[in-house]
Amino acid sequence: METIIGLKGREILNAKGNPTVEAELITSSGLHLFASVPSGASTGKYEAFELYDGGTRYGGRGTLTAANTISTSIRDALIGMDVTRQSEIDGLLCSLDGTANKSRLGANAILPVSLAVARAAASSMDIPLFEYINSMQAMGSMGIPDIIATVISGGVFSPSGLEFEDYMYVLGGFEAFSDQLEALVRLRRHLEKIVCGQFGVVPEDGGALAPPIRSSEEAFDLMLECARDLGLEDHVSLGIDVAASELFDEGTGTYSAGIGHRLSKQKLIDRYVALCEAYPLTLIEDGVEENDFDGFCEISTRMPSIQVVGDDLFATNVSRIQTGIEMKSANTLLLKVNQIGTLTEALAASRLAQSNGMDVIVSLRSGETEDDFIADLAVGIGARQIKLGSPVRLERNTKYNRLLRISENLSAPDKKSF
Repeated sequence: METIIGLKGREILNAKGNPTVEAELITSSGLHLFASVPSGASTGKYEAFELYDGGTRYGGRGTLTAANTISTSIRDALIGMDVTRQSEIDGLLCSLDGTANKSRLGANAILPVSLAVARAAASSMDIPLFEYINSMQAMGSMGIPDIIATVISGGVFSPSGLEFEDYMYVLGGFEAFSDQLEALVRLRRHLEKIVCGQFGVVPEDGGALAPPIRSSEEAFDLMLECARDLGLEDHVSLGIDVAASELFDEGTGTYSAGIGHRLSKQKLIDRYVALCEAYPLTLIEDGVEENDFDGFCEISTRMPSIQVVGDDLFATNVSRIQTGIEMKSANTLLLKVNQIGTLTEALAASRLAQSNGMDVIVSLRSGETEDDFIADLAVGIGARQIKLGSPVRLERNTKYNRLLRISENLSAPDKKSF
């Protein structure tokens, strides 16, 4: 039995230069395991709570309180527990917090401990983390997911002025993951060459390009031109993350559609239909605001052949996913572990979605760290896709590199990759 003998939290920086939390766990055999958690810029109201210090440090967004909670009350509760008792440990963490959204201790204190425990359990059993996750998931086969990557940014957090938050390549049809990743690197580099040739130097947003263009059509044309130039048009389709809750005005019931324009929900969905008819658009994420299950259902009904993805809609929350299943609101779950706060709860969300015929996409957050846990998570649950962003930043590439190692492991079962 491998037990917890030490646990410490620390404040570290994420990819945006903002504080987040890392947990360091020590076991009875001397293992030292680490896990850190990201934060998101575009966050839904139903996500688990991130606890910040307030005051003047880091503009009020310090995480010393959450880190200290790991080193004190969480540590005291978990000392001596068997690291293979993941669901019991996660249940205890939720009980220590005692709130529905983890607002007392903070999900940014609870989640890194949950993930570190999983790493410790896998190491103690001498198996890869993805294999351990698969044993917890109990849903069958593992596999390397296909890539979804944001290459052009828009929405309220981008300087581009585009109407939607993410403009994405949806890749598929490659024999090996390494071939798919190489194709993405080529696409991203060539797209930057095209964009800079037209507009000069353009800003980046989380690794995605933010050119000064004003229409989704123009963004799609650039992306497809790039794919044709490289002979990859048969391996890519297009996706958008609308992040519609950020565009929604509750008073008027309308959505912002670029500078100075507002659309009714019906007109917005009509726009999606028109884009699907004109372009190989196969994925729409958060097409209407996060409370509009009926609106998601209408998108699914009018465009039955595309992936209708719930992110803010579901918030990796079992009760919200169940509502979506009953109302037939979306056919794909975007899984973000820090939306719910423990690995056990995230796996329950994935099981519910997959057992009801939904696809699962494991996703990173904009404020990522170098932790590569979600790569193992995506493989372990057999996710259809993983959304990691452009392969030009270290916090993204650590996940891509982990998937390269895992793909070797799965093709040669006699090897082990940790």
